[in-house]
Amino acid sequence: MQFGWGRRLPVTLQAEAAECGLACLSMIAGFHGQHSDPGALRRRHGFSLKGATLKDVIAVADRIGLASRPVRLEVDELRLLRLPCILHWDLSHFIVLKAVRRGGVTIHDPAEGVRRLSMADLSRHFSGVALELTPTGGFEPAAAPPRIRIRALLGRITGMRRSLAQLLLLAFALEIFALLAPLFLGLTVDQAIVSADRGLLLTLAIAFGLLLLLQTAIGVLRSWMLITLGASLKVQARTNLFSHLIALPATYFETRHVADVMSRFDSQDTILQTLTTDLVVAILDGLMCVVTLIVMFVLAPTLATVALVGAALYALLRWSFYMPLRQASAEAIIWAARRDSHFLETMRGVKTIKLFNGQQDRRAHWLNLLVETTNRQLITQRLNLVFRTANGLLLGFLGILVVYLAARMIFQNVFSVGLLIAFIAYKDLFVRRVSGLIDTFVELRMLSLHAERLADIALTAPEPAGDPRPAAARQTPIGIEVRDVSFRYGPNDPLVLDGLDFRIAPGESVAFAGPSGCGKTTLLKLIAGLLEPTSGTILVDGEPLARLDPQTWRARIGVVMQDDSLFAGSIADNIAFFASGADPARIEDCARHAAVHDDIAAMPMGYGTLIGDMGTVLSGGQKQRILLARALYRAPGLLLLDEATSHLDMAREREVNDSLKKLSPTRIVVAHRPETIMASERVITFRKGKIASDERREGVMDEHTGQDHRLPGGRGLHVA
Repeated sequence: MQFGWGRRLPVTLQAEAAECGLACLSMIAGFHGQHSDPGALRRRHGFSLKGATLKDVIAVADRIGLASRPVRLEVDELRLLRLPCILHWDLSHFIVLKAVRRGGVTIHDPAEGVRRLSMADLSRHFSGVALELTPTGGFEPAAAPPRIRIRALLGRITGMRRSLAQLLLLAFALEIFALLAPLFLGLTVDQAIVSADRGLLLTLAIAFGLLLLLQTAIGVLRSWMLITLGASLKVQARTNLFSHLIALPATYFETRHVADVMSRFDSQDTILQTLTTDLVVAILDGLMCVVTLIVMFVLAPTLATVALVGAALYALLRWSFYMPLRQASAEAIIWAARRDSHFLETMRGVKTIKLFNGQQDRRAHWLNLLVETTNRQLITQRLNLVFRTANGLLLGFLGILVVYLAARMIFQNVFSVGLLIAFIAYKDLFVRRVSGLIDTFVELRMLSLHAERLADIALTAPEPAGDPRPAAARQTPIGIEVRDVSFRYGPNDPLVLDGLDFRIAPGESVAFAGPSGCGKTTLLKLIAGLLEPTSGTILVDGEPLARLDPQTWRARIGVVMQDDSLFAGSIADNIAFFASGADPARIEDCARHAAVHDDIAAMPMGYGTLIGDMGTVLSGGQKQRILLARALYRAPGLLLLDEATSHLDMAREREVNDSLKKLSPTRIVVAHRPETIMASERVITFRKGKIASDERREGVMDEHTGQDHRLPGGRGLHVA
């Protein structure tokens, strides 16, 4: 069944890896009149990277005023559904079913866009579950969100208006020369050739030759200004966007693929090209269209009307190709990003791929992505080819018709050959400019595709800035207090941490223990300011962490996480984190505390040894100790260590722990090894997001069995 004649089903593509259900709800809500900004919908009802179940989708639908009816059915029963509806796809995805027709269906896939499938293709993907959605009394229609402002996408750019004004003046001068060229042709034929006036012919040649030189000089100046303006704007805009990108919360990057972020970032180039070059040209094209049309009507009103009708037909032809081209371009961009994601993932995991003999599988998968990307690009090229062919035929017949009508006028002695040549030149100029103006208008409309992709970066709020006042000196040990802190990754996810309460005194050494997945690393991220508590407060020396500026806070702490990375450069650069004016003596001292100095000194280039972004010339233990030295170089008041010595043998780990005991900062260690936990003064054990026990050097939860093992040293306080 199909209801809602005249309403359009929008296409909402997922920005995050696991928000297909949310994108489907956005499309259906938009169909019924509730148009929402996908970013705002994500912030209110977003799912975590783990994805969403059908139950989660139904819960969000209920909150936005859509009644749900889950249905189990066969493929041949899809025509009985109330459309549009959501289908479960490949047992791990949601799509929107738009229409069911004889022999096939039309779907809106949040991952790929609009697709048309045969029933055979549909049956291979459809999981047998559909979700009908209808508005309830609480459903509130909402107008489409306001258009994205270019200023928000590009940031603050200086010198743009002045440069564009100068470009317009130079380009306007060039257009004057373009208007004079047909006049030269007409005068040459009607005045010089017909009367055989050699003197006039020479005068005209010299005059227009000088104009040609002036035109060339102005053209070179205009082109150079365009190049320098484009370079200047690109540097400013890219700097603004990159600065904003790295200021986004860590959760933004955890829910997106790297290549997709790169693709969105590169969308800015298309916007800049359109706003600098194409927009200036469009303004001039519009002016020239008016001027040349007036000249044409003065010379021959009938022929000018024919040219105007041809321009109108071109506009209709161009607009008819707009939506198919936009959809094809969007799909091509999405598939290219997937192909690049697979490539980057393969390069980073090539060692694992070789160990598991996965080369052929990875190559086959990459080839499939390449073919899909190429097919989408071929669709775009085919549409452009069809358009160019139709356009060529249209303009060709228009030229023939104009010459035919003009020739008849010459036979009737109401038109001269010189005027015919001049008119054809003006007609060609008019057609070029009006087609350029229409093309630019379509390109501006297409710009929304890139603007929407770029908006996922530019309009995402950066980390909240707190009080930038410097607190205590960085070397001062920091006290931490956690008050009734709970945390969940998404509004519909279960609590990872539930009502935590504890205090860590300045200079204290504390180990977080417990089974894997009980929330230890998440709590470390909360203390580091990478995540914000769902509820509760974290205090730093008695002051709420939320009030502190993130950069000020992180300048006071040293952190080693499980997935930390080294960067391309020397070992010394990595320890000092590429700080300008790094202190070699301090670098060596930190390496000694991390028990890695002897390893580095044994290398041929010592601290100047170059390493890759994944530290491939280092062993796992060496990499961990260099990461620890990097954390120590900051002279932190708080050390957060997440399995920072898991790759070390027991003797080396004991050496590192003994060295760290001599330092003054407060230490919080996440570990599973009893030896690592024994090096701490206090052990807080977690189970299922709650504190199971808080003890001093005794009581540790076995990571595999969850049983309590007593360590020698005294009595412990059990917190039920």
